[in-house]
Amino acid sequence: MAKPLYKVVFLNAGRIYELYARRVSSGALWGFTEVAELEFDVHGGVVVDPTEERLRDEFGNTRVLHLPMQSIVRIEEVEKKGQSAIRDAATGEAVVTPFPMPAKPR
Repeated sequence: MAKPLYKVVFLNAGRIYELYARRVSSGALWGFTEVAELEFDVHGGVVVDPTEERLRDEFGNTRVLHLPMQSIVRIEEVEKKGQSAIRDAATGEAVVTPFPMPAKPR
């Protein structure tokens, strides 16, 4: 049987982070939730998701993430991994801007 997959949504520095992890539990540190075995997409091609890259850069070497309980918005057990995201807490819009495109000719 496959290990469960969790979508963890939490608030950090005015941004809402959505990560996927294989293990979520109440931590040994009182008031913290442990999030471990983070899941990231592995892209072998040319197309790269900038949000996924930013999350991998920030949390790629993290063994266990200790999140304060009051910063967690929601934890869901899901069937399959979706798109990880970083959003502005006030507007809900994506924080990472897309790759700049050349200007359209007049």
